[in-house]
Amino acid sequence: MSINRETETGVDVRRWLKKQGYSTLPSGWYDKIEEWRSWYKGKVNSFHAYKQFNGTAFVQRTRKTLGMAKKVSEDKADLLLNDRCEINVSPQDAQKYLDGVLDDTLFWPRGNQLVELASALGSGAFVEYLSRGKIEIDCVPADCCFPLAWNNGEVTESAFASEVNTVAGRATYVNIHRLAPSGNYYVENHMLNCEGKEIELPAGLLPVFDTKSDTPLFQYIKPAGVNNYDSTIPMGVSVFANAIDVLKGLDLVYDSYCNEFQLGKKRIFVRDSATRVKAGPDGVTFVPVFDPNDTEFYAFDMKDTDDPIHEIDMNLRAGPHEIALQRNLDLLSEKCGFGKGYYQATANSVQTATGVISQNSQLFRRIRKDEIVLEHALKGLVSAVFVLGGQTPPQEINISFDDSIVEDTDAESKRAMLEVQSGIISHKRYLMNVYDLTEKQADALVKEAAEEAGTAVTQLFREPIPGTAG
Repeated sequence: MSINRETETGVDVRRWLKKQGYSTLPSGWYDKIEEWRSWYKGKVNSFHAYKQFNGTAFVQRTRKTLGMAKKVSEDKADLLLNDRCEINVSPQDAQKYLDGVLDDTLFWPRGNQLVELASALGSGAFVEYLSRGKIEIDCVPADCCFPLAWNNGEVTESAFASEVNTVAGRATYVNIHRLAPSGNYYVENHMLNCEGKEIELPAGLLPVFDTKSDTPLFQYIKPAGVNNYDSTIPMGVSVFANAIDVLKGLDLVYDSYCNEFQLGKKRIFVRDSATRVKAGPDGVTFVPVFDPNDTEFYAFDMKDTDDPIHEIDMNLRAGPHEIALQRNLDLLSEKCGFGKGYYQATANSVQTATGVISQNSQLFRRIRKDEIVLEHALKGLVSAVFVLGGQTPPQEINISFDDSIVEDTDAESKRAMLEVQSGIISHKRYLMNVYDLTEKQADALVKEAAEEAGTAVTQLFREPIPGTAG
């Protein structure tokens, strides 16, 4: 199902939900989401479009943009749900089943996109459902999520909207997840036309579906941190929500920087008589004195006593602009949780992982907080997949995030090895810490390694004796 991101669709759905007796979030909140989406797109009409008085009239202008709202959202998603993130479950049969569902639904690339949208718009949700007996995972952005009930910040009932194309034209699909008194979740399916009125459901789509489980088939995700716009609702705020002024400052400097080169390029004023055509060698044809494609020449009415050619060479203020640009990038980096120095106007060095974690502890702490929220959602998604598929729930669920960018994983691995050799931690704990394995997976590997080596497990991690072959 393709997600409709038009504001009017959200308005129609909220109006329809209200008629059904549901209480949704204030409309002002969705206005705030629309503001963040405008910055995420890169052009905000109220800021990037402006009028400038040139002395005789107001001229419409458009500011250039660096698109940093999109950039910070992308980087946040790449730090959280990237190609090195893993979801491990046990037993092995459960892992095989889960991997099949995640691959079939293109969960990893689409999940990364949802994390990016949730970073930009403040929230998002995974929604699991059956389509012709096959499990699907929908990725719904904040402006199509409508929490209906929540407890201590955890959404317990919610409606979601998406746009579908039918033979009769565009329609809006609305599914409502509500918790029955029995404790089971029910999913209601509805279809609205372009006027926001309910129409008949397509063939094969049940009006009500009993999940026969208390496990919700949806999981909200959001950036860590308190919603300082409205702390009473379960939605989060954009990663750049409190850096809008910095984004404006960045684009002001960048626009001025570009204008500096456009307005400061060399100009050559020439007497207008010198730009006229002259007779060619044959005395018949006439050719221009200057190439009309040369933009640096400008014909000007001068006095006869003036030089026929006058050069104007502006001094570019590149240095001050670059300093201001970097200063705003540092402010944006800190405001968005990446720490000072994450963004550089000019990259002239490469930091090691050790350097990143030692110099950027703010990034490390923020990513850890975001991982806690995302881990909770991913575990809920795994449980929902097994419930929806009628499979036995996994005994263990372990989420392994890629912290190599903010953590020196090589140093951590070496330290863990020394701890094993010193008897501080067990071989099983070593495998769980270094490779993010579940306890059962670590037990199986230790047993397998011991059997293959044909010796005691404790010999596996001992250092070679000097003077021997090991």
